[in-house]
Amino acid sequence: MREFPIFITTAAQIRRFVALATKQPFEILVGNDRQNINGKDFMGMASLDYTRPLQVRVRCSEEEFHCFRQAAQADSE
Repeated sequence: MREFPIFITTAAQIRRFVALATKQPFEILVGNDRQNINGKDFMGMASLDYTRPLQVRVRCSEEEFHCFRQAAQADSE
């Protein structure tokens, strides 16, 4: 699995991340050292602790990873 950190601080960012994630044909997990949530599940994503960075884990090709990471991180800045 490939992974990258993400910083989400607003409900609008959660909605945009989930919308982006649901368009991807691969599995996306988001979480921390205690829990991992399906990145395509809005309710699950809303339950995470956003006081610190989260790790996004995906199983996909290098090209898919690069495109997804770039889009996801651009929205979280």
